[in-house]
Formats: sequence, C-alpha cells, structure tokens
Amino acid sequence: MTEPRIHEVRARQVLDCKTRPLVEVEVITDSGHRGRGAAPTGSSVGMYEAVVLRDGVDEYDGLSVHGAVSNVTDIIAPKLVGLPVSDQRAIDQVMIDLDGTNQKSVLGGNAIYSTSIAALRAAAASSNTPVYRYLARGPLTRVPVPCFNLVNGGRYRDLVQPFNEFILVPYKATDIESAIEIAVRTFGALGEVIAKFTGEAAQVGGSYGYVAPSSDPRIVLNLMLEAADRVGHVDEVALALDCASSEMYNAESDAYLLLDEPVPTSALIDFAEDLTETFNLVFIEDLLDENDWSGFAEATSRLTRTLVLADDLTVTNPQMLERAVRENAVDGFILKPNQVGTISEALDAYDFATSHDLVAIPSGRSGGVIDDIVMDMSMGLQVPFQKNGAPRSGERIEKLNFLIRAADEIGSSQMTDLSPLLRF
Repeated sequence: MTEPRIHEVRARQVLDCKTRPLVEVEVITDSGHRGRGAAPTGSSVGMYEAVVLRDGVDEYDGLSVHGAVSNVTDIIAPKLVGLPVSDQRAIDQVMIDLDGTNQKSVLGGNAIYSTSIAALRAAAASSNTPVYRYLARGPLTRVPVPCFNLVNGGRYRDLVQPFNEFILVPYKATDIESAIEIAVRTFGALGEVIAKFTGEAAQVGGSYGYVAPSSDPRIVLNLMLEAADRVGHVDEVALALDCASSEMYNAESDAYLLLDEPVPTSALIDFAEDLTETFNLVFIEDLLDENDWSGFAEATSRLTRTLVLADDLTVTNPQMLERAVRENAVDGFILKPNQVGTISEALDAYDFATSHDLVAIPSGRSGGVIDDIVMDMSMGLQVPFQKNGAPRSGERIEKLNFLIRAADEIGSSQMTDLSPLLRF
C-alpha cells in the first residue's frame, strides 16, 4: 500500500477561547485524510518561547495573524506538498530550515506549530489511530492525574497576589471520574469559602479560577484546604503552585514582590521552603525569574519536600533542558509544545528530560483551544500528571472529558500512582 503523502495545506485565522486570533491549519493527504491544528497562546509568556507572529494593525487591536496565515499558504505549503505525512521529523525540519531562527520569528511559531499539529493529526487519521495511540511508546494502561488551577493570582485593584496559580491535585482519587468530581466539588465549595472570608461574592480570575482573596499565599492555600474539607475530600488532595515569578521580578532592583514587599532570591526561597514544611505541595513551578539559573539551582537543592519545576526557564527547549541538567537547576519541566514550535522538538525535549530523570508535565495554555494536542501527549506518553485549568469554561471541561473518553477506550480509568514522585 502506498504511503499517504501531503496533498494540500490550508490555513485561516480563527479565534481562541479568549477571542484572540490564532492560526488554524489543515493538512490533507492524497488518501483524503485530514488533520487540523491551531497554536494556542498563553497569558504568561516566557521571553524565550517561539514567537507568536501578529500583524500589529487595527484589526483585533493588533492581534490578527493574517501574515502568519500567508506564511503557511505561500511559503510552508509548497515545500510540504508531496512529503510522506508520517515523517513528522522531516516535515518539521523543513519548516525549521525555512524559518532559520531560534525562536521561529520569521515565519512565526504560530504558523509552524499549527502546521506541525495538523500534519501529526493527518498522519494519525491516515493510520486510523487516535492521536494519543499514534504517539504512544508502549501500552496504555493508566490516565495522568489532572491538576486544577482553582485560584488565580496577579495584580488586582485591592491587592497583589504574587503567585500566579494555586493548584489542587486529587492524587488519592481511585480513578479519573472521582478525581474530576473531587475537583468540581472542591471548586464549588471554594467559592463559598472565599465569599465567607472576604464578605463578598468570589470573583472570576483571568484564567477562570477564583480571584485570589489575599496577598498572602498561605491564606489562599488554607482556604483551598478548607473547601476540600467542607466537601469531605481533604485527605485525598494535595496542593501545588505555579508562581510565574518573572511577572513579579524587578530586574533593576533584583527583587521579587512578596507580601507587598520587595525581597531577594534567598528570601523567596526561604518563604517557599516554609510553605513546603506547612503544606503538602506536589510541585512548585517557576518560583524564580526565567533568567535566574543560580536561584533555581539553589531552590532545587533546598526544597526537598516538593518538586521544583521550570516553565519559562526551559520553554520546552532541548538546549535549555541540557543546561538545566548540567546545573542541577530543576526536578522537571512543564511540557508546552507551542513554546518550542514543533511536535518533533517537543518530543525531543520530553525524551531528553525523561532520560535524565526529569519529570515532564504537559500543560495547555490559558484561553487556548478546544482540541489541545497536549491532551494526546499526556495520554500517549503516559505522563504521571498534567496541568489543567479550573473546572469552568468549555475548553477546560473538554480536556477533562477527553480523559474520561480515553480511559473508556483503553479500558482502564486508573490514574498514575504519584507516590514515587511525592516528597512530602
């Protein structure tokens, strides 16, 4: 049987779940199979990520992506037509070479990544295989533990909460259905707990969790535990943090904002260490600025009761991960394929990390897309846990439904046992 080859590549501008324009690409094979992909954009974006190329004109306040769409149809498509759709690495390398920059700033990371996803999905369709099975390195026997961003930090009118995400991890749930129910029930109770604490209705944050009700991370974590206790699940959950501290770092003073005061790296690590002694934290992500390599190494050495994960520091880039291993800077990283810009490079980052005993944790992006390829990676690579948003809004609920469907398809809803990774 002749191997399917790329027959046509189409692209268009559509909207993400925060109504921001994004590039959507379709790859169509000569066998009639199709794959579609779109590159999401995060709200907190690291400076070393693949570039999201936008037009900078009046349309959508400068956010339109017609230039990137044209780069797909006029530059990328002619070079991909005729290639075997199953040769993901060759497809991605053509686009990498066409662009020629480290951060894909010529053609746009959004143009390249959307095409890379579409090719992967077309290849899986041509083999009549779900994408997560197409990506699998072995038997599929379990479901990753979902982690839920229930409280959103940031700068608000009345307070500044320096930590970006407060995360619930239902790690003792017996299966994926009960894990999701624990999160949904805790999230519902948390709104009531926050309202009681503040004296007014809980507000919705930018990532659809609740707005942080205090500038003190300790208060927020305690309120989450109170909510879990209220619905009878406090013994089944742990917590985690995504600090996104680059957002709260002042390069001129070399200080981070914490409890409304500027503090040096050492004080922020001291505070995090105290948190790990007080709370059961599965991980702390992006505790420090994306350029603070020595600080990350110190944090990884000192924070022995949690996993120190990097996101903006490593941006799913194999070269950055090599440095992280050399400098013992992290225990793991957040796997966001759009950060590096192709499926092949993201899988290379995963393979390198896992071969060097780093944990790889897939994550979607805020706003994002309904059919995020990250879910296929989570399931196909059989990762231990993954990051999800709050159980509110369509694209986040769809990720949870994906896990339920996948569990049904593989015949097991058992989640990964996290005990080998837990340090508390």
